[in-house]
Formats: sequence, C-alpha cells, structure tokens
Amino acid sequence: MVDPAQTALFLVIVVLTVLLLALGIQVFFILRELRQTISKANKVLDNTNLITEKVSGPISAFSSWALGIKAGASFLNLFKKNTKAKRSFVAKETHGEQ
Repeated sequence: MVDPAQTALFLVIVVLTVLLLALGIQVFFILRELRQTISKANKVLDNTNLITEKVSGPISAFSSWALGIKAGASFLNLFKKNTKAKRSFVAKETHGEQ
C-alpha cells in the first residue's frame, strides 16, 4: 500500500507548504507595515516643507529689510562725504586758499 518513504515525503511536503504559507503571510504583514511607515514619513516630509516655508518667509523679509537699511546707510555716508567736501571747498575759497 503506502511505503514509509511516501509517508515521509508527504509529511515533508505538508510541513514545507505550511511553512511557506506562514512565510507568505509574514511577508504580507511586513509589506503592509512598510507601506504605513512610508505614508507616515511622507506626512512628516510634508509638514517639514510647510514649516520651512513658514520660517523662510519672515527670514526673507528680514533680509530684505536689512539690505534696505544697508543701502540707506551707504547713501547717507555718500551724502555725508559729499557735504564735507563742499564745506572744505567753501572754507578754502572764503579764506583765500587754493
């Protein structure tokens, strides 16, 4: 009827089938968890993008403000130098110096 070799072979096939089925289920759970992890990471990156945009706006405005102050200061320095040069020229003319 049934040889012991056939019985052993049948048992090995059944055990391997069960193990492969369990392995497939575990792979399914791992891939589902990986998808959830990637989804959470995507949400974190979206939030990071929003935060950097909100922070960069005021920093950009402050930078523009600082550059305006710097340009105004250089203009005032130029005006100051020009006024000083005119005063010294006028002083030289009134005292008769050339």
